[in-house]
Amino acid sequence: MDFDHTKLADRLLPAAIAAGAAILRHRRVGFAVESKADRSPVTAADREAEEIILEALQRAAPGVPVVAEEAMSRGDRPAIGSTFFLVDALDGTREFVAGGAEFTVNIALVVDRTPQFGIVYAPALSQLYFTLGADSAASLSIPPDVEPTSVFKANATHLHTREPDPERLVSVNSRSHRTAEDDRFQVDPRIASTRTIGSSLKFCLVAKGEADIYPRFGATNEWDTAAGHAIVLAAGGLVTTFEKEPLLYGKADANFVNPPFVAWARPSLAETFRL
Repeated sequence: MDFDHTKLADRLLPAAIAAGAAILRHRRVGFAVESKADRSPVTAADREAEEIILEALQRAAPGVPVVAEEAMSRGDRPAIGSTFFLVDALDGTREFVAGGAEFTVNIALVVDRTPQFGIVYAPALSQLYFTLGADSAASLSIPPDVEPTSVFKANATHLHTREPDPERLVSVNSRSHRTAEDDRFQVDPRIASTRTIGSSLKFCLVAKGEADIYPRFGATNEWDTAAGHAIVLAAGGLVTTFEKEPLLYGKADANFVNPPFVAWARPSLAETFRL
């Protein structure tokens, strides 16, 4: 099945914006925080935003399976083939609950185990990132209370990763999931500075040329990473396991859990950098 990135972005942009607006509405009126079986937090904002996106995907790509975080937590595990969507309608729930702004709406299309299309929307920051093709990614500033325009007409900024200086790298670290391995990595003499940010925005910093390397030592789920992964690839970067193998998707037998991985600004850095 072949998807035109720009047309798909056009069809899903209103849903991403609407999901972001719903999330911010829940923040204004108040919400309760529940715990899922894995002890991660979930709110009504997560659920409403996911429903908005699932309805949009049914219209935009009928028949294509969707693996969505909250549906999965309820036991809704669709059978997937070579082509399927991954949805995390509120990535960074901890940031959202804590009153931060670094949470995102994530929609990704996986084809042959690789994320080939992605949308990342940060409603509290009015930042939208998306792919326009296999080698094209872009960003827009669009508030959640603005009627979204067609990406054909929007004045988007094209994203490009930068050529890293291997002896003076800028790394990206998680704001809410920092580990002892992260602390050890940050004191590597090749790391000149570290940016700390939440959710899939870590991938976006690499994609727009503001960081060179994002290692993730702990476990993540595929819906956490697929959209950002697609954007990094389209902007000229690479995402691999620690063994320098491509990070693959569709790991249903492993409950869609990722191994530790690294997002690299350029393939050349992955070839030469030893973790």
